[in-house]
Amino acid sequence: MVSEQATPSASVQSLARGLAVISCFDAEHSSMTLSEVAVRTELSRATARRFLLTLQELGYVRSNGKHFELTSKVLQLGYSYLSSATLPQMIEPVLEDLSAKVHESASASVLDGSQIVYIARVHTRSIMRVGISVGTRFPAVNTSMGRVLLAFGSEELREEVLAAGFASRTGLGIKTPAALRKELEKIRTQGYAVVDQELEIGLRSVAVPIYNADGVVAAAMNVSMSVHTASEQSAEEAAQAILPSLLEAAGQVREAIVASR
Repeated sequence: MVSEQATPSASVQSLARGLAVISCFDAEHSSMTLSEVAVRTELSRATARRFLLTLQELGYVRSNGKHFELTSKVLQLGYSYLSSATLPQMIEPVLEDLSAKVHESASASVLDGSQIVYIARVHTRSIMRVGISVGTRFPAVNTSMGRVLLAFGSEELREEVLAAGFASRTGLGIKTPAALRKELEKIRTQGYAVVDQELEIGLRSVAVPIYNADGVVAAAMNVSMSVHTASEQSAEEAAQAILPSLLEAAGQVREAIVASR
């Protein structure tokens, strides 16, 4: 424990060096000698030894007398972050990785009545005339994320939305409650939703559910794609190209949710 008498600069430097020692261990350097730790951290052998022994005393490092390695107690540092993180905070870095991987915009939303509300978004370029940001709302029936949330949500809300009726925003796609009911059943079976130019002309998207630790759908995640006039690729073909990465990303968020419990 750092002494209360320590100066701020000394305390910050000690913390930085301690974290540097922890961070120097990785998959390729899971077990190292004192000299190797000193080289990777650019600390003197005496300083590296002092921090390694302190971390060993605290239970974060163990040693066989020659080599040092981290213990599982280090995981508590990550769990501390996860336990304090909100759902959007867990989703945002995953969306960033997903968007970079597929080179398309990625978003996450939750259901609020008959509308979706965006809780996180990473966009690569403007592909919609209407700007989207955190807090933006759209009718659930016209969006891929909304249909996922309706399909896997409560039957009561689903029936309320179907009974209230809806309008096609672009004149394309699903226009009747009967057709929407059939589509929601299909989504529940296949596990994803595809919407082709029903929210805006020139835009298609594919969405999947994000499950919480109890197996209940907590949110939806999607990837939006431009429809290129010269392309003969169908909406389903475009979705299948994105789907593996999208499902992997949704799984990563669920793992973070489980770890935060």
